[in-house]
Amino acid sequence: MNSNSQKLTMTIPEFAEAMGCSKNLAFRLARLNQLCVPVIYIGAKRMCVSRQAVLALLSGNEKKVEQYE
Repeated sequence: MNSNSQKLTMTIPEFAEAMGCSKNLAFRLARLNQLCVPVIYIGAKRMCVSRQAVLALLSGNEKKVEQYE
């Protein structure tokens, strides 16, 4: 774990809550590779996203988001 005991990744439902959209929409966009942050695949079905990429996106720092792609 990182120094502030927060996971380095977010699940798709956690991402949806942070972005204010539905889980169904977030899962659909993740499967189509159309989320605004890169999707990390763990195995064939498990998906998550980088917490740092999401925080960079929400802070308006698009250049930092691009570094995660």
